[in-house]
Amino acid sequence: MKKNFLKYFFVLTLLILLINANKLFAQTYSISGVITDTKSKPVPGVNVFIIKTNIGTASDDKGNFKISELKNGTYTLEFSAIGYEKLIKENIVIQDKSIILNIVLKESIIQTEEVLVTAGKYKQKKSELPVSAEIIAGSEFTERNFSNLADAVRYVPGVTMTEDQISIRGSSGYSRGTGSRALLAIDGLPFYTGDTGEIVWEMIPVSEIQRVEIIKGAASSLYGSSAIGGVVNCLTRDISEKPLTIINGFYGIFDRPYYNEWDWSGKRRPFNGLTLSHSNTFGNLGFNISFTRLEESSYRQDDDFKKYIGFLKTIYNFSSVSSLTFMANTFNKRAEQFLYWKDSRNALVMPDKNLNDRIETNRYLFGLIYKNLINDKFLLNANVSYYRNNFKDNEIIPNESTSNLYRGELQLNSNLTDFIVLTSGIEGNFSKVNSSLFGNPVLHGVGVYSVADISFSFPLITSIGLRYDYSKLDSLDGSGMISPKFGFNYKVLNNFILRSSLGTGFRAPTLSEAFTSTSSSGIIVKPNPNIKSEHNLTVEFGLNYSPFNQLNLDLAVFNNEYYDMIEPGIDPKDGKVVFTNLVRARIQGLETSALINILTDQLTLSFNYTYMWARDLETGLALRYRPRHIFYSGIDFRKWNFEAEINFRYTSRVEEIDEELIDLGIVVDGELRVPVYTTDLKLGYNFLSTGFPLNIYLNIKNIFNYNYIELIGNIRPIRNFSFGFNLAI
Repeated sequence: MKKNFLKYFFVLTLLILLINANKLFAQTYSISGVITDTKSKPVPGVNVFIIKTNIGTASDDKGNFKISELKNGTYTLEFSAIGYEKLIKENIVIQDKSIILNIVLKESIIQTEEVLVTAGKYKQKKSELPVSAEIIAGSEFTERNFSNLADAVRYVPGVTMTEDQISIRGSSGYSRGTGSRALLAIDGLPFYTGDTGEIVWEMIPVSEIQRVEIIKGAASSLYGSSAIGGVVNCLTRDISEKPLTIINGFYGIFDRPYYNEWDWSGKRRPFNGLTLSHSNTFGNLGFNISFTRLEESSYRQDDDFKKYIGFLKTIYNFSSVSSLTFMANTFNKRAEQFLYWKDSRNALVMPDKNLNDRIETNRYLFGLIYKNLINDKFLLNANVSYYRNNFKDNEIIPNESTSNLYRGELQLNSNLTDFIVLTSGIEGNFSKVNSSLFGNPVLHGVGVYSVADISFSFPLITSIGLRYDYSKLDSLDGSGMISPKFGFNYKVLNNFILRSSLGTGFRAPTLSEAFTSTSSSGIIVKPNPNIKSEHNLTVEFGLNYSPFNQLNLDLAVFNNEYYDMIEPGIDPKDGKVVFTNLVRARIQGLETSALINILTDQLTLSFNYTYMWARDLETGLALRYRPRHIFYSGIDFRKWNFEAEINFRYTSRVEEIDEELIDLGIVVDGELRVPVYTTDLKLGYNFLSTGFPLNIYLNIKNIFNYNYIELIGNIRPIRNFSFGFNLAI
């Protein structure tokens, strides 16, 4: 298979070279100009891109911009910059000559409208989507000393985390590192392991993230099997045109435990992290490169770790409308394993039999992304990636697995008319595993999709799509499914928008769900050769209302029907864990949010509440690890280069957990759990006004040292203090 992957890699490379070589013989033109403000002063750093594509550029220090290598056609450009009103220039006709524009932007205190690329695989305004979406700004990771993407995701409305398992609107409970119902991607490249199909949050280089886009609900019509519950797409920082070096670091300590009986170490435990990053451009070649080291002496016994993250992103611009990106992300980890407590009086200590458990992990992702605006009607995107994952532990009978996941995708965005955008593509993947847990199975799959977004003359946008997926797991029978999608966005008034979507999702079982056979810390897992694929039907209706610029209200109600839902359980015949298909499950609920800006954005208040009813329709019991009530709120104040933020998070006590682990005596006192109440404080100061490019931050997390669990027998982080800085030179 490695030979086949190399063959496909070279075919893609040859295709890229042929397409760009062809341009040497084709007549092309450009759109260029200068961007000024109303006082005729040049505006640098203005984002200029061609509507309904990801192709664009930015103005230089003198306000000049240029998009070259354009063929005859009709183009629409969008100009946007912080502090200025967005401007759209329509019907720019190229007919055997280049075009020169003089653009004037008006100043505005209104923030530029949020734009996403994840929902339709091209740039769209958030207000025009038929689905609910959220954005996490990259600055959040630096300001709040988040070293792991999962810590930030915990504060997204409608999203919960059970340790490292994400659940979007209750789509997942906890499957112990096996499978996911949300797709994680980095710059559009799917990021899941080839054996367990899990998301490895800690591998994402958060210092390189520009923003994170989260789409809620089934997104299988575009993204396939793993997106049955939603998509999380990490978009990395743009490459700097001038040398830029960033040093980011933090140092912190965990406070003493709330109860003296839990103070197993007798001291405060430290943690720290340091990232070195550099970005530069030489001619048509630009790069971002970074290295991160993370170290923690945990508040829990035998839970220390050392992690190393490497990241490289290079872009070669054949022209302003054609580029090739190479990306590499490496992750190495040496850690102890804390699976569950000894008992409630020793909640931060492991059972004696599990002391000194260790795990070693080495993961590598490499990807190529090619983009080419063929003409005013067609945009070509092609990508290939290789993800190698290896882990091993030091059990008496060691568990070890090495997986190699190869995947590729060819996508074409077509502007069929001024009001129809068609996104079509084909995607394939192949995974080969060598493991003591799963044996040596292979997996291959293919997907074909097409989605049309239609804009009408009145303020209605509809989205209609279809995808077919086929998956074959080694010796098991192959399975396939068609996933249709329909959605609309109707602007009743300029400040009142209705949206609705209906879609189906499909998820094939992972290799680990079907073939795992292992024993770890008293938990025995057995394979299930009869496991089947699962699918769902999700419906959402939402509205967004902004009665004035300082207030935004959003409401969404949803209903998710799951068929043959895969969940881990205990076989009562032998007490072993096995992944099985529930006959039917239903998840219903609503989300509400309010964002209030006071004193011209100096003070921001946010409130988010989610109600969720998740049931196994056969047993009538609640689905495991799904809280019924979720509430997040925040207060953010920024003035005089100073910023202060308070965040509060509440989730109700989950109704159902892994009761079998308690009944079998594996997790002592495992029934103990409480609602979650956590409060975090952030203080920051920006020295840029003094001419020194430094930001400093102080974070106090879990201020009241509240003890709670997300997963049976696992106390979440106790109160901790950290000081961080970000220096850009």
